[in-house]
Amino acid sequence: MSAPPQRLDRAEGEEIRGGSGRMFDGIARRYDLLNRLTSFGLDLRWRRETVRALGKLGAGPVLDLATGTADLALAIARSHPQVRVIGLDPSAAMLEQGRTKIARAGLARRIELQRGAAESLPLPSASVAAVTIAFGIRNVPDRPRALREMARVTRRGGRIAILELTEPHRGPLAPLARFHVRRVVPLLGALLSGAREYGYLRDSIGAFPTPERFARQMGDAGLEVLAVRPMTFGACCLFVATPGDGS
Repeated sequence: MSAPPQRLDRAEGEEIRGGSGRMFDGIARRYDLLNRLTSFGLDLRWRRETVRALGKLGAGPVLDLATGTADLALAIARSHPQVRVIGLDPSAAMLEQGRTKIARAGLARRIELQRGAAESLPLPSASVAAVTIAFGIRNVPDRPRALREMARVTRRGGRIAILELTEPHRGPLAPLARFHVRRVVPLLGALLSGAREYGYLRDSIGAFPTPERFARQMGDAGLEVLAVRPMTFGACCLFVATPGDGS
């Protein structure tokens, strides 16, 4: 069994910047509700597709980065009863929400949540069966380093599944989808959470690379990209990869 992850608690004075753990602390209690409303419940289906993309998991834990309130970690544990899940996230408040859900599901022995950063994973090389990250890679300040870390800790032949929101630019529904992301999502976020953080969500989706460009960045970081799957008219994209030969 691999060594347990070290705790990576941040200092009390951590900067509250867009996408930081402290920013998500402020919206943790309403995060799940807002996800369901702003995605019309589709985020649950997108996570199920992410779990399916992992395929048959071998020995070793699954690492869920930007685990937040543990929705994806819970889905993995339920679909793979033999698997232990390690969830890392920089937001203490989000993790507390996740621990409550895990305890309620009776899965506290199989899901462990820790504070941590995707750019510096406290795990040995080739120590996990798979890595997942849902709606979090766009918030990572140093994405190339985080991608290299994913390649490093994943065993040869293991899967890396990255689920991320994207801004559609093609198709008849693209203008409507962009209006939803740019106008409706920040408005709902402000009304229901009393926070302006959902303006950041709008901006971060618009600033995220196109699926084609991000897939190239994954390849540059030492990952072999197996699939790029746009979902729901391009509002979301699932990237599936495995460590490359040079990882």
